[in-house]
Amino acid sequence: MEEKKLIEAFEWLHRHPELATQELETTAYLREALSRHGVRLLDTGLETGLIAEIGTGEGPVIALRADIDALPVCEQTGLPYASLRPGVMHACGHDFHAACMLGAALLLKERETALPGTVKVIFQPAEEVNQGAALMIATGLLDDVQLFFAGHTYPWYEAGTLGVRPGPVMASADRFSVKLTGKGCHAGHPEAGVDPIVALAAIVTAAQTIVSRRVNPFDSAVVSVTRVAAGNTWNVTPETAELEGTVRSMSEDVRNDIQRRLEALAKDTARAFGCAADFEYERGPAPLLNDAGVCRRVAALAREQGFTVAENPPTMIAEDFSGYLKIAPGVMLRVGTGGGWDNHHPRFTADPAVLAPAARFFAALAERELKYLKSQAAR
Repeated sequence: MEEKKLIEAFEWLHRHPELATQELETTAYLREALSRHGVRLLDTGLETGLIAEIGTGEGPVIALRADIDALPVCEQTGLPYASLRPGVMHACGHDFHAACMLGAALLLKERETALPGTVKVIFQPAEEVNQGAALMIATGLLDDVQLFFAGHTYPWYEAGTLGVRPGPVMASADRFSVKLTGKGCHAGHPEAGVDPIVALAAIVTAAQTIVSRRVNPFDSAVVSVTRVAAGNTWNVTPETAELEGTVRSMSEDVRNDIQRRLEALAKDTARAFGCAADFEYERGPAPLLNDAGVCRRVAALAREQGFTVAENPPTMIAEDFSGYLKIAPGVMLRVGTGGGWDNHHPRFTADPAVLAPAARFFAALAERELKYLKSQAAR
């Protein structure tokens, strides 16, 4: 796919953003572009998203993944190809990801008969709501994949830089909520009731000690209370109070320990103040751990292709790409796209000049890794 056409695809995707699980037009656009070039599409049984397959059908199997959903953000970039949908924007670079992997797929299609195996290119819906990876995995079409790769736009790296880091690079992201039930009363006679607000305040304060006093200082974790709600007037002690927040961690052991401690803390503190506590904990993406050996090969290829290689700083933001890494190892790397505005910001941009080099890199990476896996199998 020539660079001009690749940029045209990116601009079309940027102008037509769709929210998670609603990517019908995006899916149709990608399906047509792939089918027009003779790329096989697997039957996922899903309304949105695609899995393309390129290769001989024999030998090792690897996967390249792009996400395709947008965000409920009002665009403020002033780009000539800005979003045509008010209140919806590709503010996280998923338009770039989709166009990049479309380009990689078409490059691989050009040399399909020479590939020493199969590449599956995943165009995944619903990443922003942490549902898409699970939907794709549930199809069973990725069970044979031996390595997974993905890239993510990174506005803090200039064009021509790829970020590669072994080990934990992105956190798990879980949601917790606590509903406290006390006994309402007149605020002038608090002794006649049981105040859930006091219990809530104690839980908010005590929750911070889980990280500061219960988690090893050499482990990374966050417990943030992000919403509290209670009462509706100034002179009534309410019956109930609620809080919710998020837990982030870089390891499953720490994640499990925090969940257990947070539930015990909420219930025991509530009981100490005479309240009942209903505790809920919803798990999101797992920690994302890049394979160290694969990272070394990725970095070596990047340098060969003229990229500057940087070591990513880890982040407590989550990514459901981690779900694929439960099937097989892999790497998510950061693609420097400049711009200077962070992901999810209404002024976020990604430099389209990076598309062609990135597409060539991922196509070369797929071919190189197939050869590596085949050589390992022959030993």
